[in-house]
Amino acid sequence: MEKVRILGIDLGSREVKIVFFENGRIVRKNKISTMRFYRDYCIKDNGLIIDKEKLDIGEFDVGISTGYGRNNINIKDFTPINEVKAHIYGALFQTGLNDFILLDLGGQDVKVVRVEKGVMTDIELNDKCAASCGRYLENMANILEVDLDYMTRFYKEPVHLNSTCAVFSESELIGKIAEGVPIENLCAGVNYSLYKRLSPMLTRFKSNRIVLSGGASLNSALIEYLKNDYNEVIILEDAQFNGAIGCCYYGERMGLK
Repeated sequence: MEKVRILGIDLGSREVKIVFFENGRIVRKNKISTMRFYRDYCIKDNGLIIDKEKLDIGEFDVGISTGYGRNNINIKDFTPINEVKAHIYGALFQTGLNDFILLDLGGQDVKVVRVEKGVMTDIELNDKCAASCGRYLENMANILEVDLDYMTRFYKEPVHLNSTCAVFSESELIGKIAEGVPIENLCAGVNYSLYKRLSPMLTRFKSNRIVLSGGASLNSALIEYLKNDYNEVIILEDAQFNGAIGCCYYGERMGLK
């Protein structure tokens, strides 16, 4: 059987994720900082041409791109698809399920999607406010001077944070530090405040099953909170690569050449 090689690229705001499919299987994956990708691996010529030799990706039959830079970055010889479609296809491939709620927590946006019989039937997006996305967590971890991985472990006895704005939340958190609140409760408070901001988006869609993609899958505290709302909380094995995987699976399903 002739090998069909599909290359999927997810142009994230912080990282570019790259996945190779070969006859329906993931054979390779890689991620590079977005700045480095554009600076070191692309040639500008009425759009971008990927330097395949520098990137060491070899030849491919089909190229699909998605992500934060999809609309303002034209990668030659690639078919662009929107992020929502890419993440749905990625979740379909990774779970084998056709009915679920998908929560994708990105660095600069949040997507909540209802998928029924393998098709999107409703969607809620938040790309206007930083307080419910990954960047908010990074900023708060910096204020607490802890690693993000450490901060997202804590979910018990969260300190109450009132602010709904990312900027005001930072000031409020500093005030709690000054009051001498233990670091564990501060971390839990940050994680619970994220959960509270996501809840109105999630409660629109009734379901027993939620699939987590992107940064949501790495937040242990958020997962614990969601277990109170859903019978099944599914973390994708390759959550960070879900958009790029979805590009590949879309190319395969559509039979693009």
